[in-house]
Amino acid sequence: MMAEDEELEVKFYVSDLPALEARVRAQGASRISIRTYEINLRFDTPDGRLSGSQKVLRLRQDTAATLTFKGPSQNRQDVTARQEIEFGASDFGAARRFLEALGYTVAVIYEKQRTTYDLEGVKITLDELPYGNFCEVEGRDPQTIQAMAVRLGLDWSARVMDSYLALFGCIKEKQKLGFRDLTFNNFEHLRFSPADLGVRVADQSV
Repeated sequence: MMAEDEELEVKFYVSDLPALEARVRAQGASRISIRTYEINLRFDTPDGRLSGSQKVLRLRQDTAATLTFKGPSQNRQDVTARQEIEFGASDFGAARRFLEALGYTVAVIYEKQRTTYDLEGVKITLDELPYGNFCEVEGRDPQTIQAMAVRLGLDWSARVMDSYLALFGCIKEKQKLGFRDLTFNNFEHLRFSPADLGVRVADQSV
C-alpha cells in the first residue's frame, strides 16, 4: 500500500503511441488532460548535492506551474517507488527566481508532450520525449500496476525503471552528445535506436 507522498510507477518504451492510446480509450479510460507541452527545469546546488543524493527539485510549466521534490528511488516489487511532494505555484517566473535566490541553479531543462488518462484509479500517461515515446503507469500498489500494464498489451519484462533524465544520460554517453538539455530542438536531427537508450520496445507483440 502506498504511503503518504509516495509515488509508485513504471514506464515502458512504446513504438506505436496512437495504437496504445486507442487501447486505453477502448478500455473505458477517462482523459484527464489532452496532449500538453511541458517544460521542466531541474534545479541543483552548484556542487550537485541533490543529484548526488538522488534527490530531485523540479519546476514544471504546462497548463500551470508545479514545484516538485522527489526522494531517492527504490525498487519495490519491480516498480519504482519514491517520495514525491508536489504543489502548484501561481507564477512560474517567480518560483524560478525564488529557487535561484536560495542558491539553486538550473542543472538541466527537459521537454515532453504528455496526455493523461485515468482507468479505474490507475494513472496512465502517454509521453512524447525528444528521444522516443513512453507510457507511464502509476497506481496504488505494484500488483495493480502490473495488471494494468498487461491489460494494455505492454510487455512487463520490458519495463523501464530509470528516469527520463537517466535515459538521457545513457544516450548522451553512447552518442557523445555535448549539449546539456533534453529538448526537441536539440534532438531534431538525431537518429538512434531503443538500444541506444538501453531499453526494449514493450508493445511489439500487440
